[in-house]
Amino acid sequence: MRAETGWVARLDGAFFVLAGLASVWFAYLTLEEGITPGWQMLLVIVFWVLVAYLVLPRIHRILTRIYVPDYFIGRTRTADGLLGDPVNLALMGSAEQVHAALQRGGWTRADELTGRTGWRIVTTTLSRRSYPAAPVSPLFLFGRRQDFAYQQEVEGNPSQRHHVRFWKCPDGWLLPGGFAVDWLAAGTYDRSVGLSLFTLQVTHKIDQDTDVEREHIIDTVRAASPEIGLDILRDFSTGYHSRNGGGDLIRTDGDLPVLNLAGVRPDAAPPSAPAPDGRPRRPAQIVFGVVATVLQAVVYLGFAGLILLAEASGEPSADVRAGLLFAVALLLVVASANIGFAIATLAARNGARLTLCALSLFSIVSTYIERTASNQHGPLHGELLPLGTSVLVLLALSSRAARHFTTDRATLG
Repeated sequence: MRAETGWVARLDGAFFVLAGLASVWFAYLTLEEGITPGWQMLLVIVFWVLVAYLVLPRIHRILTRIYVPDYFIGRTRTADGLLGDPVNLALMGSAEQVHAALQRGGWTRADELTGRTGWRIVTTTLSRRSYPAAPVSPLFLFGRRQDFAYQQEVEGNPSQRHHVRFWKCPDGWLLPGGFAVDWLAAGTYDRSVGLSLFTLQVTHKIDQDTDVEREHIIDTVRAASPEIGLDILRDFSTGYHSRNGGGDLIRTDGDLPVLNLAGVRPDAAPPSAPAPDGRPRRPAQIVFGVVATVLQAVVYLGFAGLILLAEASGEPSADVRAGLLFAVALLLVVASANIGFAIATLAARNGARLTLCALSLFSIVSTYIERTASNQHGPLHGELLPLGTSVLVLLALSSRAARHFTTDRATLG
């Protein structure tokens, strides 16, 4: 990945933090608007969505940069930077041997998490319909998400499943103590669906005894492939009770079993997986930020049209007419600039992304100064939607995924 220059990295860091602060302020204003009598009370639901999926994740991301170690401690990390599931299994062997061992043991490779598969797991969970290859949420190790995951659905219910994520170890990397392995894995059992303790998001809740799931994985693959060897690194970590990124209790004895797959013969045909198309998939944050920016531009064009209609239907004075035409010209310029920067951001132009972040921040700060200067403390009413759009654009385009996409020009292939 192309390294960012110092000032660009600092600017991105500032946008990241300021977006978090702006989201907190906007969530507060939304709650203030929602507690008034009438249809506005529906905004309380919007407040929960904002807090659960935007505010708390961004706050966790900011804080975990400070206090969560960025080196291997036997724990995965969530996308928000929280400590996730424990690493409780290691493997020796090739990717083909891992796939063969899991498939012969009755495991199904999980689909990649996309908009389509994410929606499918929501609908199948609500309707309690089977989805054997349901995707799992991303967890991070070595600074990247899992390479792949496998699962076993329980009684055709996607809310309950055995599942395990796998990460390829970097070349030359050693476990604490100097032991070399090819793969690390984190296996847990999803027992139900509920709310995350730390973010209030809807998520799977895991069984706290992760050692039981670890033994289940080992037993199923060794029963199908007796040639798989097993070593155990005793007291690899101190046995502990803790919580994962969703706030679920976890308990482990600290041992790390190591499966040796050297005797496993790979299948002639590898398991199905999404075929790469040679170009990176644009992050959802980029797409969302661009779409929201274009919608802002459409709103500006609509305002310009309304001003022209008002000017044509009346007989304003020369000064008023000049002011109206200036406002129309300004709206057209801003709308055109938004569309142009949005297209450039979609094409991975980092300068365009930073410019949209700056414009969104300017809009947010302007609203804050205006309210402060006029001593407004009540709800926003008509300003809620444009302010919210600016906050969402800033949050999306200051995210890590958006930053990585636009700072790595090589991703466009």
